[in-house]
Amino acid sequence: MARPLILVTNDDGITAPGIRHLISFAKEIGDVVVVAPDSPQSGMGHAITIDSTLHIEKLTIDKNAPDQSEYSCSGTPADCVKIALQEILDRKPDLCISGINHGSNASINVIYSGTMSAAIEAGIEGIPAIGFSLCDFSWDADFHPAKTHIQQIIKEALHHGIPKGVVLNVNIPKTQNIKGIKVARQAKGNWKEKFDKRTSPMGKDYYWLTGVFDLQDKGEDTDLWAIEHDYIAVVPTQFDLTAHHAIQQINSWELHA
Repeated sequence: MARPLILVTNDDGITAPGIRHLISFAKEIGDVVVVAPDSPQSGMGHAITIDSTLHIEKLTIDKNAPDQSEYSCSGTPADCVKIALQEILDRKPDLCISGINHGSNASINVIYSGTMSAAIEAGIEGIPAIGFSLCDFSWDADFHPAKTHIQQIIKEALHHGIPKGVVLNVNIPKTQNIKGIKVARQAKGNWKEKFDKRTSPMGKDYYWLTGVFDLQDKGEDTDLWAIEHDYIAVVPTQFDLTAHHAIQQINSWELHA
């Protein structure tokens, strides 16, 4: 049987250690094509490029795999998936995987995540998609403890498929001893933010965004609980943002007079 075609992307940039590890893990399962940003795009959410041109460049990054199909893109993670599907691939991939992100995308962070935006873009196009993140922001983070689990999730997604309209958000704890995998819900919480105001030597004010995370959820079925207890958290997310439970209430408003 033909090997599955796997599209690999990320938001940390095509040379980031996280994506290099994900490529090597995925190549043991299927044929891999890489389309990823040419520079870091963290926190871009689902931004797309509409006010400037996009550029792609075919690269050879791994000298031990000169035939590996890899392209850098000047745009956002969502741009990478769009241009991969429209201009690079000659057929629809069987799976899109994004990451491995350097840092957590659990809880509300999924909203801001460039890693997950790439996976969501693939999901919108009807392609099964998964975003992978390791809860370690270090550039030299150790991705190997999660290899077997990542490959297991990829294989199961290829074998069973992912429900239509759903994208998997996978967060991996920073530990050498992963206990297993838990399917979880997104923990309720948000960032309590402020801006650190400073003044440049030229007398111009500038700002740095800072903040602390406020967890408002004590449940033991959440992604954060799983991560804190050394489990990989798999959260099925959806890009249909309709609040179906609120439709009846909003219909009670005086909107049709």
